[in-house]
Amino acid sequence: MKEFELKYGCNPNQKPSRIFMDNGEDLPIEILNGRPGFINFLDAFNSWQLVKELKEALGMPAVTSFKHVSPTSAAVGIPLSDELKKACFVDDIEGLDESPLACAYARARGTDRMSSFGDWVALSDVCDVTTALMIKREVSDGVIAPGYEPEALEILKSKRKGGYNIVKIDPDYVPEVTEHKHVFGITFEQGRNNFKIDADLLKNIVTENKDMPESAVRDLIVALITLKYTQSNSVCYAVDGQAIGVGAGQQSRIHCTRLAGTKADTWFLRQHEKVLNLPFRPELGRPDRDNVIDGYINKNEEDVCAEGNWQKYFTEQPAPLTDEEAKAFLATREGVALGSDAFFPFSDNIERAKRSGVKYIAEPGGSIRDDAVIECCNKYDMVMAFTGMRLFHH
Repeated sequence: MKEFELKYGCNPNQKPSRIFMDNGEDLPIEILNGRPGFINFLDAFNSWQLVKELKEALGMPAVTSFKHVSPTSAAVGIPLSDELKKACFVDDIEGLDESPLACAYARARGTDRMSSFGDWVALSDVCDVTTALMIKREVSDGVIAPGYEPEALEILKSKRKGGYNIVKIDPDYVPEVTEHKHVFGITFEQGRNNFKIDADLLKNIVTENKDMPESAVRDLIVALITLKYTQSNSVCYAVDGQAIGVGAGQQSRIHCTRLAGTKADTWFLRQHEKVLNLPFRPELGRPDRDNVIDGYINKNEEDVCAEGNWQKYFTEQPAPLTDEEAKAFLATREGVALGSDAFFPFSDNIERAKRSGVKYIAEPGGSIRDDAVIECCNKYDMVMAFTGMRLFHH
């Protein structure tokens, strides 16, 4: 296939629209089902790069959930605890532990379920039946993978009344070393960001504490590769092989750190005993449960526990999660990794990170206030590595 005509571009008024190869070669994809759009393909190609790099860096199946050209999360295939399965809404999936790819999907899709509503999924490996069954029941726009088991493909084809977008990509495809982008009729040219992220990048430890275990190295690699494909400015919290909070596209770095930290806190609090045992009405759908859980944890616009409200969601009135309970629970979280796509200009980022259990940090370094940032890390006995490499993505 030399080109694929799209219904429209970013918006319905942006026509004509298509994807094609400048060199005249065939596209490195097959569209097995559906008709992906402009933004679908932006998500597909960015998300595929992320999971491909994660798989190469860590040697484990990887999955990411994308929305509007940024990941909501990314994860590798580590088994889930019973509590984690319940928090991710996958405690009813048979054979989950036997499929590392399905475990990666459960983590990636389960981290920030509100942001992942209507997502694009990327799988590093051939999609198996267990993963396909999990994707089928979520609200999602499409999936990209290097292949699909026959039964898995049929399961996915039945999604969205047969219109689910399914893309197969050539795993051996290597893009040109130079890339181009057009803005306002002007052509930009740059070398592709082929910078390799691996354990060697984390050897320049600048804090007094230099003890970085393999699990922290893994989590920092997850965070940094996630950031490589996140709209900048961006910060990512990671633990247990998954990104648990992504703060994307903020003009101020502390706002990135706060946004990502709030998402990480929400992720942790989804595992609080009160949240896991909320008495939902049996007919309440999964997306509605996500919204209610977020309201219950973060006390949003509607008090879901209030008289007149709780009856819409629960079989009995639940006791609220108090600020004291949430604070005490979060105080037990530790060993979290934090990556930043550019240097921290102030130590307030470290102070905020500490509140979400951060112990390990990777950032480029190079700020005139590096000493103050390092001093703050030392105050909390954190381990910080300077990577020397910025990871902006636009």
